[in-house]
Amino acid sequence: MTAKIAYDEVETGTELPAQSFPVTRATLVRYAGASGDFNPIHWNEKFAKEVGLPDVIAHGMFTMAEAIRVVTDWAGDPAAVVEYGVRFTKPVVVPNDADGALVEVSAKVAAKLEDGLVRVDLTATSAGQKVLGMSRAVVRLA
Repeated sequence: MTAKIAYDEVETGTELPAQSFPVTRATLVRYAGASGDFNPIHWNEKFAKEVGLPDVIAHGMFTMAEAIRVVTDWAGDPAAVVEYGVRFTKPVVVPNDADGALVEVSAKVAAKLEDGLVRVDLTATSAGQKVLGMSRAVVRLA
């Protein structure tokens, strides 16, 4: 597969379609099983509060993975992402109810680089707070 978006068709400032990702306690249990990260702050409310957290929190790597979906869906090929990094700024707090939390992600082309590469800057928030900082991806377009 290759990216479906052509380098010549994007400009600095091009906005990618924003997406929202629901996160429930069941989501966290499935992620823990898939990743092998069974840290109790991600599933045990009592433990999370005992260590000073407001409640159970989503795995940082899960949040990071959900955010990059905005870029991979836009590009049309996950392998088009050649570099990706974030800073974890706030946790995604996941209450024990039917709704859980919502991670909202927007992104835009911040720079056109050489060789068909673009830098995409992402913004990820939950409950009105930025949960990822310095979230950037370098993507090879068609």
